[in-house]
Amino acid sequence: MSKPKTPQGGPEAAAGLLEVRGLCRTFGDHKAVDDVSFTLPPGGSVGIVGESGSGKTTTARMIVGLERPDGGSITVGGRERASRPRNRAERLARAREVQMVFQDPYLSLDPRIAVRDCLDEVLRLHAPELGKPGREARVAELLDQVGLGAREAGALPKRLSGGQRQRVAIARALAANPRVMILDEAVAALDVSIQAQILELLATIRREEGIGYLFVSHDLAVVKHITDDVVVLRNGKIVESGRTADVLSAPQHAYTRLLIDSVPGPGWDPERIAESRRALA
Repeated sequence: MSKPKTPQGGPEAAAGLLEVRGLCRTFGDHKAVDDVSFTLPPGGSVGIVGESGSGKTTTARMIVGLERPDGGSITVGGRERASRPRNRAERLARAREVQMVFQDPYLSLDPRIAVRDCLDEVLRLHAPELGKPGREARVAELLDQVGLGAREAGALPKRLSGGQRQRVAIARALAANPRVMILDEAVAALDVSIQAQILELLATIRREEGIGYLFVSHDLAVVKHITDDVVVLRNGKIVESGRTADVLSAPQHAYTRLLIDSVPGPGWDPERIAESRRALA
């Protein structure tokens, strides 16, 4: 019972799967997101990077529908998502288009519900045509896809490791059959070795399913590993964007260079970083 692939070609492939244009969001006197625009192609992977307060998570929350923009447009496959959904059917349709995986898998999972019931709940909402036997088969398929089995299926989230919980969160997102998956610091809370396993899992899913990824992170090493293109945000504005390899190897903006230089490594000098930060202020 394989999940259908996202169709390639046609006007969507030319225009982009996800189109964000002139996105703005203000909280009081603070402009959190200011005229942000980018395109995620079908099956592509775009990173949004920046320090805390740069506007990257607010941008992601607007795309998934957890925040409403003050201005701009968000389209998936040419369909607008920035306005409030008119009814429950439209809300569910939007959820099937875009799913989000959060940083802390424990907080994003219901601690009272076993893993199989968590996935079954999503399938009852988004694939009611399956029926109970079909849902059970799909739950088993999803768990196998993320490297989990029958033991984890019957467990509560507190009985799982952090990496296993994040695998459950990914499986739950996949259960809605999304076209776009937003990963908001999705590996930041995991040990480095577990990070590598989850990133490899995500790469496999993207290759096999054709899902587009929007990867929100402050970790440039992670962004380099999993994205094709990158958008650099500072104070809600885009300061640089382009192919990830190009931006990270030859940054054009001083802020991008600061982010790269801030990663500890040979010759790392925190005093020089502080000096660069003061010059940007």
